[in-house]
Amino acid sequence: MEKMISSCGLDCATCDAYIATKNDDNAMRTRVAKEWSARYESPIKPEDINCSGCREAGAKFDWCNRCPIRTCVIDRAYETCAECGNLPCEHNSGLYQAVPEALKNLKDLR
Repeated sequence: MEKMISSCGLDCATCDAYIATKNDDNAMRTRVAKEWSARYESPIKPEDINCSGCREAGAKFDWCNRCPIRTCVIDRAYETCAECGNLPCEHNSGLYQAVPEALKNLKDLR
């Protein structure tokens, strides 16, 4: 599977919201909504599970639409954080501690 690197370095191609959208899989949307509602202690409905990918045209999962990392990348007219000379920074260092693969993906883009 080809990677689809988001603004922050996560691989959208492995995201359940992207996969459910790509496959138009309502059963997966229902499962993901239930799992994410419990994990993030926030009500998420199956119809919320739609995303074309962070850097692609189309639908965005609600969090991705307001993600401060994505907003920073867009405000600076970058494609990803890999273009920033201040990587990692206060916006994304917590993400890279939790998901080191995201930082590796960005370094691979350089």
